[in-house]
Amino acid sequence: MGYIKISAKGPLKLNKTPALLPAPYGSDEKYSALLAKNQEVLAEYQTRLYAGKTRALLIIFQGMDTSGKDGAIKHVMSGVNPQGCSVASFKAPTPEELNHDYLWRTNWRLPARGQIGIFNRSYYEEVLVPRVHPELLGTEKLPTGKRDGKKLWQARYRDITNHEKFLVRQGYEIVKIFIHISKDEQKRRLLDRFQDPKKLWKISEGDVHERMFWAQYQRAYEDCIRHTAIKHAPWYIVPGNDKKHARLAISQILVNRFEQMQLVYPELSTEQKKKLRKLKALLS
Repeated sequence: MGYIKISAKGPLKLNKTPALLPAPYGSDEKYSALLAKNQEVLAEYQTRLYAGKTRALLIIFQGMDTSGKDGAIKHVMSGVNPQGCSVASFKAPTPEELNHDYLWRTNWRLPARGQIGIFNRSYYEEVLVPRVHPELLGTEKLPTGKRDGKKLWQARYRDITNHEKFLVRQGYEIVKIFIHISKDEQKRRLLDRFQDPKKLWKISEGDVHERMFWAQYQRAYEDCIRHTAIKHAPWYIVPGNDKKHARLAISQILVNRFEQMQLVYPELSTEQKKKLRKLKALLS
């Protein structure tokens, strides 16, 4: 399953990064089998994560409108226990959220230890949307003199990387996924929504409007990914024009990261084992 892992600063041009790769499956049946295999592995690792309660997994999904974030979450994570998994979607900040710093609204949605947390969009929106639409900075109630363009974005990149380094030290495994689609594919998906009665509810004026700023968003994502890719919280660019390929790639990324966590079931102390033997005896 093809994807690009970025764990350090370096050049990045999304218009030269493939949004479509040859599919690693030959049929729908093969796709379903490969995905089911990874789902089974993820379910086992989730159980180990929950049993240990010393680590947490945070999965961040970013991407242009129609990139398939919702579908990826639905299909890839369908095998995990809902009680150990939470999904938070972040759209335009509410008035209450604008009364706080931009990390506040995501911090309280972080998963507890033993849990998987999924962010559908995240604090990364604050180095994307207001960069493309700088007039939005006026709503963020920043102190006078703190809205200087380039310096502001550089400061936010530092804030985010420092924040993620802190979370890693606290036991969080952070997986950041950017689902990369082409402009032509986005157009096709938007038109498909207009033509399918079951998808009309998905259409929003914002999706069509923001498409006019495609190039600006691409540049914002390039800078964002380049400046916030770090060793323990790398970015994964997943080609998204083929949704099934993207879902398989994402499932494999998660399997790989879970393997790196080396999760094991808790080892009971001698006293705990003794207590369990006594409890077992009561069943006879």
